[in-house]
Amino acid sequence: MTLFPAMFDGPFSTGIFQRAREKGLVTLNTHNFREWTQDRHHAVDDTVYGGGAGMVLKPEPLFNATESIIAGIREGGWKGEIPVVLMTPQGRLFSQRTAEEYSVRSHIIILCGEYEGVDERIRVHLATDEISIGDYVLSGGEIPAMAFINAVVRLIPGVLGSEESALHESHTDSLLEHPQYTRPPAFRDWKVPDVLLSGNHQEVEKWRREQSLIRTAIRRPDLLKKAHLSPKEKQLIEKLVKEGKITPGEE
Repeated sequence: MTLFPAMFDGPFSTGIFQRAREKGLVTLNTHNFREWTQDRHHAVDDTVYGGGAGMVLKPEPLFNATESIIAGIREGGWKGEIPVVLMTPQGRLFSQRTAEEYSVRSHIIILCGEYEGVDERIRVHLATDEISIGDYVLSGGEIPAMAFINAVVRLIPGVLGSEESALHESHTDSLLEHPQYTRPPAFRDWKVPDVLLSGNHQEVEKWRREQSLIRTAIRRPDLLKKAHLSPKEKQLIEKLVKEGKITPGEE
C-alpha cells in the first residue's frame, strides 16, 4: 500500500526477484491507497489535531484499501492469518530473525507511511506489526518496504541459486559472515589464507567459524548476546578481551 507504486517497478523487475516472480515463487502487487478515497479531492492526509507541523495520513483510505484487499484474498480461499505491517521509525527494529519469521507467511500486506506519520487509529486498529529498518527517518515507507521485501523474499525456497547461501550469511546465526576470497590465490602482496586452499573441509569450516566470531566480536560485539556459543568459543571471546581487541562488558 503506497502513494508511489512506480517506485517498486525497477527493484523487483530484475535479477533474482524477476526470476522468482516468473517462477511463481512470489507475487508482488502494489496498490495506491489514494484510489480508496471517497472525497472529490482524493485527499489522503490532513492537518494534525492539536496543532503542529506537517500532515498525517487519514485513516479512511488505508482502512478501506486494506479491508478491500483482505476481502479479495478471502474470496480466493485463503483462511489463514494476513499480517498487516506498518513501516514506521517507531516500529521494532528489523532483523534477519524478522525476515525469517515473515518468509513463511503466505500473504503479507505492507503499509508505507508518509509525511509526519499515520493517524494513531491505523497503528492501533489496522496494523498487526510495526517495523523500522533503523534509527533514522526517511521521506516515506517505500524504501523500508523494499528492504523488508528484499530480505524476506530471498529466504523463500527456490529464490536463491543455492539454498546453502542463506545459511552462511551475516546475521543468520547472530554473527557476521566470515571473510570471503576468490581467484587469484595471490593478488599483489595479498594472499588467500592457506587453510582455504588446503582442501580440508573440516579445517575450512573451523576457520570460517572462528573468523566469524572474531569479526563479530570486533565490529558488532552486541550481536554476541544473541549468538549460541560453545564453551570453546566463549574462551576465544575472553582471549580477545584480554588482547584488548574488544572492550570488557561489550561481549
